[in-house]
Amino acid sequence: MIIPVSTKRRRLSIRIGIVTNRRLDLGIWASDGRKENTFYIRRRVPFLREEGSFREIKIPLPVSPEVLHLEVFNKTGREDEGFKVSYLKLEEMAASKVWADQDMHDYISFAERFCEKAGYCKTGFYHSKDYSFLIHYLPQITGVMGETLATPARIHRVTGRCQVNQQMFKRYSIPVRLFILLHERQHFTIPTREEKPADLGALKLYLDLGYPVIEAVYAVTKIFKQPGNIVSAAHLQRTKDIIHFIDAYKAQNKLEETAV
Repeated sequence: MIIPVSTKRRRLSIRIGIVTNRRLDLGIWASDGRKENTFYIRRRVPFLREEGSFREIKIPLPVSPEVLHLEVFNKTGREDEGFKVSYLKLEEMAASKVWADQDMHDYISFAERFCEKAGYCKTGFYHSKDYSFLIHYLPQITGVMGETLATPARIHRVTGRCQVNQQMFKRYSIPVRLFILLHERQHFTIPTREEKPADLGALKLYLDLGYPVIEAVYAVTKIFKQPGNIVSAAHLQRTKDIIHFIDAYKAQNKLEETAV
């Protein structure tokens, strides 16, 4: 089931009521249907009751396309059976609460624009109008010996020039891309080599902008994980720090839980 929604590039939230008649896993994808690899949300939502149930799903959209393609489907065969959409409501999102200097506000606008087009644009150099910010979009990121590095992005802590891995970025949702770019920018802005201050500085900006929590958690637990199957103690601690920060943020800001 694909529902076109006239979002007109506004900040808004979508509330969608869903009724199921059995246990199932629902897929919810929200994308710009005119452009490939441009997902504003891509989520699995489990309905666990055998006799069926009702849930309201909230989809935050701090950025949106002109027309959003909201796809709801049973993940078993991507069929339109076993569930019913009972309602769909659009709500304007309040202005973001980001407290930062003008340079960071300008960077956020630049990064959001890049993240929206990163799924289909060519490799090359992308810069802001005044050349304050520069992204070098590469097929892959390589090391000094020409080896391929398993990293989605990296930044020069002196110049602020950022390299971004196209092969990896094309697979991510727009919120995940943005969290990664905010994380890299923190390495330059603070500046620091340490991951914790970069994670938490990026997360504060990301949450203040109104982006969904789970994408930030996904970025840290999956994307920033060290290559291979071994989960290091440092990575476990990094994940715990992120979860603790999110819990404290929710408590302080009374952040509404989203079901997706």
